[in-house]
Amino acid sequence: MKNPTHVCRECGATSPRWSGRCGGCGEWNTLEVTSSRPRAASATTTPLAEVDVAGLTLRPTGVGEFDRVLGGGLAPGSSTLLYGEPGVGKSTLALMVLLAAARDARALLIAAEESVAQVARRARRLGDVPDRLDVAAVTDLAAAADLVASARAQIVVVDSLSAMNDATLGGVAGSVTQLRHGAERLSQAARATSTSLVLVGHVTKDGDLAGPRALEHLVDTVIRIEGDRQGSLRILRALKHRFGATGEIGLLEMDGQGLRDLPEPVLSRAAAAPGVVLGVTNDGTRSLVVEVQALVVAGGASPRRVAHQVSGQRLALLLAVLEARCGVATGGCDVFAATAGGLPATDPGIDVALALAVASATAGFVVARDVAAIGEVGLAGELRGVVGLARRVREAARRGASTVIVPDEGELERIEGVRVVRCATLGAAIERLTSRFGQSAVE
Repeated sequence: MKNPTHVCRECGATSPRWSGRCGGCGEWNTLEVTSSRPRAASATTTPLAEVDVAGLTLRPTGVGEFDRVLGGGLAPGSSTLLYGEPGVGKSTLALMVLLAAARDARALLIAAEESVAQVARRARRLGDVPDRLDVAAVTDLAAAADLVASARAQIVVVDSLSAMNDATLGGVAGSVTQLRHGAERLSQAARATSTSLVLVGHVTKDGDLAGPRALEHLVDTVIRIEGDRQGSLRILRALKHRFGATGEIGLLEMDGQGLRDLPEPVLSRAAAAPGVVLGVTNDGTRSLVVEVQALVVAGGASPRRVAHQVSGQRLALLLAVLEARCGVATGGCDVFAATAGGLPATDPGIDVALALAVASATAGFVVARDVAAIGEVGLAGELRGVVGLARRVREAARRGASTVIVPDEGELERIEGVRVVRCATLGAAIERLTSRFGQSAVE
């Protein structure tokens, strides 16, 4: 092996010799031997004004929420890395994209973890299988690259990159050397044939993308699919996208027939009870109405604070503000807070709804289902404006809210049928609710 070097499988840092600890990330026993081969340098220039961009038209995948995150579809010759935890639906989503694409053009699935029969069984469970969809059970990287180059497919999915192996390289399948080389070689083959390539990746025990950090730089788009395996909601999030913005998210729901588009989450309509308030969270460029729930019960010597799908740090801060500024004492109580439906709501704009839910659960008053609350709470108990306030109010109104509590600051246009209640402090918001303003906030 010429020019031996060592590469960290965690961070991709290189070292001329092996050592027990990586100098880049500090992890132990992560350096693996590889080799560097000199390459002949050759380059040409092209006037930028003369470059033809007609071939960069995006190809819709047929999965609406996936296209939303991609900004319209997959670009020809692009490479997209799709990753998430085991069982979250990576392979199902990739197969749905292929089934939709194969109705109009040729598509190819390179299955490195399943047999052809297993893939066929799963595909038929999702619906009719078009004739233009081919499958190959391949783990050899050279053979897979040849298929990408020769198949003349519009979209190719490799499931998964971690199972591909090049026998000429050191390390086992899934090692940093194999992953980096595999992504580079497959992406080059896709770029040369204007094929839209989707690589399915794995995650580490910490939930991060498996492989070197350089892996993200070798592809054009990185999309993470998130969700609780015990629930049905799945969230698509673009962490990198060379062909568009990364601020958009997609919502999908897992059912017996695979994943289906969920343009907006189903809003739970629980029976009226203390501790339930509607809030509006911003995620990317979308405003989503969520039901925030709180339960306050007598605690023991060490009261518990449990937050699910809401920020535990924000909950602790709000409990302190409620006690110090509003006279709502929860110091000796167990406090549980969550969102209904599994949709996470961790941005500061959900503060007012969460604080009002806790106050409602503690004092025992019921907030009507047509009341929504928006805003951030400061340590002095003041309500602060949030990003996208007007958009949040419009979304709350669209989802049935007739009264919206908002901070004093922030401009809003008049919305027919919606009463906007301005409050300077959290205490004022609680007082408005308990004083039955307009007979619509408290039942």
